[in-house]
Amino acid sequence: MARLDNGQSFPTLEVPRTGGGTLRLPDELAGHYGVILIYRGSWCPYCNAQLAAFQRAADNLAALDVRVAALSVDDEPTTKALVDKYHLAFPVGHSADAGHVAMVTGAYVNDEPRHLQSTGFVLAPDGTVLTAVYSSGAIGRLVPDDVVGLVRYLRTKH
Repeated sequence: MARLDNGQSFPTLEVPRTGGGTLRLPDELAGHYGVILIYRGSWCPYCNAQLAAFQRAADNLAALDVRVAALSVDDEPTTKALVDKYHLAFPVGHSADAGHVAMVTGAYVNDEPRHLQSTGFVLAPDGTVLTAVYSSGAIGRLVPDDVVGLVRYLRTKH
């Protein structure tokens, strides 16, 4: 269960998509800068704040061609309620297998109750990791302002 380093390709990850279908990562974000948010669950106030913040930043992110996707171990009804509550327009996956996600991404897992800890990735348009933020508990996560600043910086280098 190794952490993903900058420059590594983000592994293929598939989870059910809220509303139907499959959320396929990193394919869902291919050709764009991408943000993948693994959140603890709808019960976590810090996760709710993070997801709502990324939704509020949607225009700033879109202006830089940044796409966002999120996922957790929550079941579909719980995830749908969260999506509806915060009017999340980006794709949100549900019912993720904590062990598998941890194995391929290096995310920390909480055993009791079983869930993934907050983990965030910023991906280049080719699906490689630009930065990863791993948290072993409730706090410490990607924020939209940091993503906007990073992508803005990267775009000025090219």
